[in-house]
Amino acid sequence: MKKIFVALVCMMAFAVNAQTIFNVKDFGAKGDGKTDDAMAIQKAIDACSNAGGGRVLFPAPGTYLSGPFNLKSNIDFHLPGNVLLLAHPDEKKYTKSAFRTNPGEGTIWIGGENIENLTLSGTGEINGNGISFMGAELEDSYVLKPFNIVDPRPHVLTIVGGKNIRIRDLKIGNSAYWTVHLIGCDDVVISGITLLNSLKVRNSDGIDLDHSKNVRISDCYIESGDDCICLKNRREYEEFGVCENIVVSNCTMTSRSCAIKIGSENMDTIRQVLFNNCIIKKSNRGVGIQNRDEGVVTDVIFSNMIIEGQLFSDVWWGKAEPIYVTAFRRAKIDHKDANWRFPKGATEGRVGEVKNIYFSNIKCISENGIFVSAESADKISNIVFDHVDVFIDKTTALPGGIYDRRPAQVEGFVTGSTSGFYFENATGIKVRNSHVEWGKNKPAYFNQVVESKNTPLLQLKNVTGEAAFPSKKKKSK
Repeated sequence: MKKIFVALVCMMAFAVNAQTIFNVKDFGAKGDGKTDDAMAIQKAIDACSNAGGGRVLFPAPGTYLSGPFNLKSNIDFHLPGNVLLLAHPDEKKYTKSAFRTNPGEGTIWIGGENIENLTLSGTGEINGNGISFMGAELEDSYVLKPFNIVDPRPHVLTIVGGKNIRIRDLKIGNSAYWTVHLIGCDDVVISGITLLNSLKVRNSDGIDLDHSKNVRISDCYIESGDDCICLKNRREYEEFGVCENIVVSNCTMTSRSCAIKIGSENMDTIRQVLFNNCIIKKSNRGVGIQNRDEGVVTDVIFSNMIIEGQLFSDVWWGKAEPIYVTAFRRAKIDHKDANWRFPKGATEGRVGEVKNIYFSNIKCISENGIFVSAESADKISNIVFDHVDVFIDKTTALPGGIYDRRPAQVEGFVTGSTSGFYFENATGIKVRNSHVEWGKNKPAYFNQVVESKNTPLLQLKNVTGEAAFPSKKKKSK
């Protein structure tokens, strides 16, 4: 048996070594951090794909400065350790919109369309050079530079219509806009990556799954100014249909906005989703389902999580809600991409249902409580909280007692009290085996274990804790 095992290992090693290598330096890349190597990189990619496949290799050490280029089918795009692939800082090089004929939300740096059997691998780094595209640094963010029609800020990686996509082990980030945007992709594995964006860069999402299916994300560490992992169905790519069969596990995330978000763009259906064994640190919002369009969100499970939240400025959406489930029609605003926010020809949208959502074995530590709210009670139904514990303590100087409903047609901020569980306009909520506890710092707006308004079929079983100020009269349900 030992001889057979050794023989198999040798055969596997031979197969790896036998993979055809396309060294970018053989195609003219300099790797000196000064020369734009985009043309050489593209030549290596084209040659590799045209030959039937192989590995596009960036030899170490080296800093490969590059403008935009496109990935192709059947390649392993490989960056070893001590290799940096750096986006060129010249805004004029970025002209292709990341959202087709909607030019107002960034451009494409590394792209790929209708490709299959693609791997991005190695222990090197893909760096979007994001700070180079920012304006002045402020206390809580960077100023966004004005633009006319095309926002030149590049997304790091945009794949449209991909199949059998693998992204593993890389360090990727410093994005000026979204980092990994997968649109209409099927059969995707993202594992072991470290994704680091500046916590001051707005719109710097980590991983966006857009109309994608059969995706597994695991063992990743993500820091993003905007959402870390986001599921959505953008209107610009509606032909790709539903977003479904998504599993996220063993990830650690930090965000100034929402660490895990479903929505707000959702013109189709998001369903069959699992988030398990994740840690969320110091985020403005932990888990958020933010339905603002006609699509439906259903059959989602969040389990075995630690969520740590705190307040940040109003630049960032969220008010330290560890768990947030909302359904409101999108606000009508004069915005750079307003024509893409509603169905074609419409000037006002509608919102779809959020239903069959399960939260299990989750520990929340934040300045705010869990928030569930909709424009009417028929829009949110069957939300289950089982073994969900909430610890609320005031830890920053920023004002609290507020929930954030942006971007909603109703008033964006709800000002009132902070309760462990706050429910408004929802049907069939179940809370069981859960506990609410208050910290030492208790401002006057801290309130009840459970506060509810217009919530038919609310069920509470073995919910423990007491009001923040027990001597105050309890508010009616």
